[in-house]
Amino acid sequence: MEDNVKSIELLLDRAVEYGKTSYELIKLKALEKTSDVVSSLIPGIAIFIFIASFVVFVNLGLAFWLGDLLGKTYYGFFVIAAFYVIVGIVLRLFMHKWIKRLVTNYFLNQILK
Repeated sequence: MEDNVKSIELLLDRAVEYGKTSYELIKLKALEKTSDVVSSLIPGIAIFIFIASFVVFVNLGLAFWLGDLLGKTYYGFFVIAAFYVIVGIVLRLFMHKWIKRLVTNYFLNQILK
């Protein structure tokens, strides 16, 4: 009878250790996935900042140039703004689902990698 009690205690101790080890493993896997996603996002964010700065300065230059051609500086800014409104509407109407699917697939691939 005493052997059965010791066996059950040993079994329970091993089950508790297994549970603790499984919990630690899950935490480490989650940390690995999080760090992998963040480390892949940081270079992308840096590149995005540089590209966005470039686009802003090109747009300012185009707006001033178009303003000179049209006679009033603010006309150039209106033309650039109208261009972006049209592009935004086209993207929203025709490419919203495609862009959403592309971004979702990217994040899922990063997490499941």
